[in-house]
Amino acid sequence: MAARSLWAAGRRVPRLLVSGPPADGRGWLHPFSTATQRTAGEDCSSDDPPDELGPSLAEQALRLKAVKLEKEVQDLTLRCQRAVADCENIRRRTQRCVEDAKRFGIQSFCKDLVEVADILEKTTACFSEGAEPEDQKLTLEKVCHGLSLLEAKLKSVFAKHGLEKMAPIGDKYDPHEHELICHVPAGVEVQPGTVAIVRQDGYKLHGRTIRLARVEVAVESQRRL
Repeated sequence: MAARSLWAAGRRVPRLLVSGPPADGRGWLHPFSTATQRTAGEDCSSDDPPDELGPSLAEQALRLKAVKLEKEVQDLTLRCQRAVADCENIRRRTQRCVEDAKRFGIQSFCKDLVEVADILEKTTACFSEGAEPEDQKLTLEKVCHGLSLLEAKLKSVFAKHGLEKMAPIGDKYDPHEHELICHVPAGVEVQPGTVAIVRQDGYKLHGRTIRLARVEVAVESQRRL
């Protein structure tokens, strides 16, 4: 039994050749000898990396990530500042354009009115103080011709810029377009509730009423005010 136990123990422990006397008199090392423990320890330590490398690699990775995030934050901050500056510039330019539109929006209309003023000036120049009595007929003809040109030019300018004179005679009374002055009796040609007489013309600009027409509206005789 003793020989079998020793033989089994010898199979579990590798045999090592060492100098000096045998450890147990049979040429086998004791299973728990110092050499066996050292060899086992070296075999275990040779496969596993040192514990000190793990935290250092993780820390280095975190530092790299922190640097990358900081760079991204700086980039986004710079882009945000540029966007804010661009918005401010656009706001200033838009405000300046609005002010210019308010100030010079009627520039084209005024340019056309200058031509009307030229015609009016030439017409009034006919009434010079040095005109002879025999030239009065010629002067009146020039004035009439100038006034005709002036009226035609005004109509052309108004049509060009969307300014339209309303002609509401015979139309139904509309408080959004007409200003009622008084009522007149209705007749054969004028139906009750319609515009009979226009005392002052009204105007529309691109379809929007800018001045109401002052009118007299026809009513039945018993309802006359």
